[in-house]
Amino acid sequence: MEDYIKKFMNYLGIERNLSPHTLKNYQGDLRQFSRFLKPGSTLNQIDYLTIREYLAHLQGVGVSRRTVNRKLSCLRSFFKFLCREGYLSSDPTAGIRSPRLDKKLPKFLDLNQVTKLVEAPSEDEVLGLRDRAILETLYSTGMRVSELVSLNAGRIDFIGGALKVMGKGRKERLTPIGEKALQAIRKYLEKRPQLLLRRKRDISKDKDALFLNNWGGRLTRISIRRIVSKYIKKISSELNISPHSLRHTFATHLLDAGADLRHVQELLGHVNLSTTQIYTHVTTQRLKTIYDRAHPRA
Repeated sequence: MEDYIKKFMNYLGIERNLSPHTLKNYQGDLRQFSRFLKPGSTLNQIDYLTIREYLAHLQGVGVSRRTVNRKLSCLRSFFKFLCREGYLSSDPTAGIRSPRLDKKLPKFLDLNQVTKLVEAPSEDEVLGLRDRAILETLYSTGMRVSELVSLNAGRIDFIGGALKVMGKGRKERLTPIGEKALQAIRKYLEKRPQLLLRRKRDISKDKDALFLNNWGGRLTRISIRRIVSKYIKKISSELNISPHSLRHTFATHLLDAGADLRHVQELLGHVNLSTTQIYTHVTTQRLKTIYDRAHPRA
């Protein structure tokens, strides 16, 4: 299996040009499936029942339906590749249905909460300025955390008020950014050289990174989660949201203000409109709540 996994990973990296993070997830999922197989199993021995048993095993050990779906999607891509390349004559994942997902409405902040959040960092020192710029950028653009950490300083158009964002599948898009976020970034950039001077070693690959850690290297997704959680706790002991909730907040506030769904789709970088439509459920639910509270005969 390991040889076939390597061939597939080369295909994803070279021909599909997927990000290192996505490649790592694919590789992890495939190796987990490989460990599940009986010792000595060959590729041709993997059939429909093998895949069903693996999915049942995942659900049996408490893996969420969403994660099971992701792992099944990985296997489908893998076996489709093997069939296309002539290593397999039939696809063992054919005919297997994905587990039905429960539709969970995304968590988001109201305007008062998000205002408190972005204004929570102290602007007396460089890390506070950086954190303010991070929070303002996430809310102003609705970008993913992975897009934020990969953002370079040279991709900001201060005059045009836009960012060049590298999205999923390494697809580049131009997204607007508000003046308040740009002001926060300008203030941070004035002090950013202080972080570069803290480097104990040369990190040439990170020299263009917009958001730096305490030692002058590029911030990671885990670091962003830690930063957002820090300020969430600062403004409220009851809120339990992730950095991704700022993306949900961005989309929900735009739709509440009358933005067109397709425009929001483009701003979020969603390939399918159906992905964006989850936010219409949020705004509809909010309207129902307002109606029930305000109408005398509701």
